[in-house]
Amino acid sequence: MAVQLLLLVALKVAHVWPFNRTLGEVDQTFARRYRLTKTDEFSSVFGFRKAIRGKLLMLHYQPRPAGNDEARLGVVVAKKLLKRAVDRNRVKRVVRDQFRRRRAALPAYDLIVRLAAKPLPLDAGMLASEFVALLGKLPRLRPKQEE
Repeated sequence: MAVQLLLLVALKVAHVWPFNRTLGEVDQTFARRYRLTKTDEFSSVFGFRKAIRGKLLMLHYQPRPAGNDEARLGVVVAKKLLKRAVDRNRVKRVVRDQFRRRRAALPAYDLIVRLAAKPLPLDAGMLASEFVALLGKLPRLRPKQEE
């Protein structure tokens, strides 16, 4: 029993978890390639100046360059709106989870979600539903016509 447990821990630590993607399982991780990480990436999306506003959230978006077909996400929650780190982290966690679940169906955009108003009380369900509604309002990209 102890040997099996050690083997299980060793597989998890080595990131060689036996996961079969050929059975139609969808990768729902929030890997680094699905995140906006650099300041320049955030600046270019904000500089594109396209946004959709909801009651609590604001969704900034920019189409990704040709050859990139996956959506990426960045989340900004100002300390001015939510003083407690616990609350800021909860907003980020809810938004990232909804993105992770819907990422495969999203068009190739760089997205930044920003808290636009102070939510009182902080309701995860309301944040999640508003984020999903904003994703539904994203314009669909048209494929380039070859001449």
